[in-house]
Amino acid sequence: MADRNSPIGIFDSGVGGLTVAREIMRQMPDERIVYFGDTARVPYGSKSCSTVVRFTRQIIRFLMTQDVKAIVIACNTATACALEAVEKEVDIPILGVIHAGARTAVESTKNGKIGIIGTEGTIRSGVYTRVMKEMKEDIEVTGKPCPLLVPLVEEGLLHDSVTDEIASRYLSELKGKYIDTLVLGCTHYPLLRSTVGRLMGPEVTLVNPAYETALELKQVLEENDLLCVQKSSDLEKYHFYVSDLAEKFTSFAASILPGQVKETKQINIEEY
Repeated sequence: MADRNSPIGIFDSGVGGLTVAREIMRQMPDERIVYFGDTARVPYGSKSCSTVVRFTRQIIRFLMTQDVKAIVIACNTATACALEAVEKEVDIPILGVIHAGARTAVESTKNGKIGIIGTEGTIRSGVYTRVMKEMKEDIEVTGKPCPLLVPLVEEGLLHDSVTDEIASRYLSELKGKYIDTLVLGCTHYPLLRSTVGRLMGPEVTLVNPAYETALELKQVLEENDLLCVQKSSDLEKYHFYVSDLAEKFTSFAASILPGQVKETKQINIEEY
């Protein structure tokens, strides 16, 4: 049995999952967190599903050495490719970031036309469309891969004319579909929320799966009697690991989680 005062494990291909970590910190401020960013192998979206499954298994093995009580796959591509394969392999709760966001999108749409932006891997998998149509058969879902947005975010070009131009090109196709709801189907994309919102216009509702996933995690921990009951000092509360470029990660993370990322440790994930 997992200890309720053990940390929550969160992982992503890079810095994008920090948007999920941020929402979990807001919703459950007493919880401890171990975060892993696979910065050596980012992005995941252009890789095959079999490769992403292998990466995911390695990272889960690492997180289990940290005695985590639950795992959040804070990466849409890894959720799409690997969640089904790995959830039966661990005996603690494991969540992805797709189901909660899909449900919110279906509940939010008024005209039944929903758009999804994500990596090539996420859109190619069709997982958002499948999950949404299981919830409401007659909705129209349009997916648009936006492969260049992740590297732009990883480079810190959040408010840059290049990012504006690329995003505008990607989103123009969705604007022609008259969608009224858009899922930010990659955990990097909430960092571009203001840009996407401005380009799509106020009549389009943006869905941030990071927020919805934090709420779902809280519910899962409550149901499994795993909510933390012990206060921990700020020093031991949050731990961050990466597979490469620890200093660069720490400096970028400070813009998403001010004051929370004191140190990032680099590990050799291929050993797991």
